Amino acid sequence: MTSVSQIKSASDIQMDYMKLLVTELQNQNPLEPLDNNQMASQLAQFSQLQQLESMDSSFANILAVTERTYANSLIGREVSFMAETQSGTREPATGTVDEVIISDTGAITLAIGNDIAALADVISVKN
Repeated sequence: MTSVSQIKSASDIQMDYMKLLVTELQNQNPLEPLDNNQMASQLAQFSQLQQLESMDSSFANILAVTERTYANSLIGREVSFMAETQSGTREPATGTVDEVIISDTGAITLAIGNDIAALADVISVKN
């Protein structure tokens, strides 16, 4: 069975690299020292990776706020959405959004009459 490895953040990778670097510096051959340019380049790459992770996190937060704002703007509006029937199939339905429900995981659902629909299931919105 294959084990699932944890995804490390840039900070974790950088800390591992720094530990490896210190060990390498302590045990290096004085006649063949470590290349400073290569070390500086690798540290710069870690810094860039940390900045990208930070941007990714910021964009995820912006997207979550935008989705919540959009969902709230649908209250009182008529929407068409994909609803699950009693037989388990999905078919288009129409109704007025009564409430926006945000779960503890951040999932957004809409209360539309007697139905509950995910925000992603909305097909169209009428004025």
